[in-house]
Amino acid sequence: MPTNTALVDPWRSFFSDIDVSLAAEVVLHCLGGFVMTMLYGSERLTADVDVLPITSDPASKNLLHLAGQGSTLHKKHKIYLQVVGVATVPDNYEARLTEMFAGTFTHLRLVALDPYDLALSKLERNAPRDREDFKYLARTIPLNLNILQERYREELRPYLGNPRREDLTLKLWIEMAQEPIK
Repeated sequence: MPTNTALVDPWRSFFSDIDVSLAAEVVLHCLGGFVMTMLYGSERLTADVDVLPITSDPASKNLLHLAGQGSTLHKKHKIYLQVVGVATVPDNYEARLTEMFAGTFTHLRLVALDPYDLALSKLERNAPRDREDFKYLARTIPLNLNILQERYREELRPYLGNPRREDLTLKLWIEMAQEPIK
């Protein structure tokens, strides 16, 4: 269950600085550690906001220049926006996005992947923190593993570069989720 906790600093100031620089609405599709902590209550640390590739409009490009790694806002707040390079998300993820901190900003909207799509977005990379995030979601939400498998089969697998490898990864992740908590 999403917690949608209050937006605190440095995040609030960072996004406020972004918001005042925008002349039109920009919607960021967020995933990764920021969503894990702010929406799903994980206590893991993160210094960036992972977003799916932003459309090619000039406001979005300027946003990455303003708030990306090495930018003035990064130096000021010690956090930054990062467009994810390695993340395949389920086909219909947009229909399940959750708005975070609705009404907080004038032009900036932050939306997050639902827990199933968030978990599946981590499958291809399969780094240790991805596995930990998956276990956290599986136990905290808790994830219905049948829904996860169905969404994988129908909305993600057809788009994967190496589906056999990801089939195995998903099988191992499901086994992890079913292990007793220590």
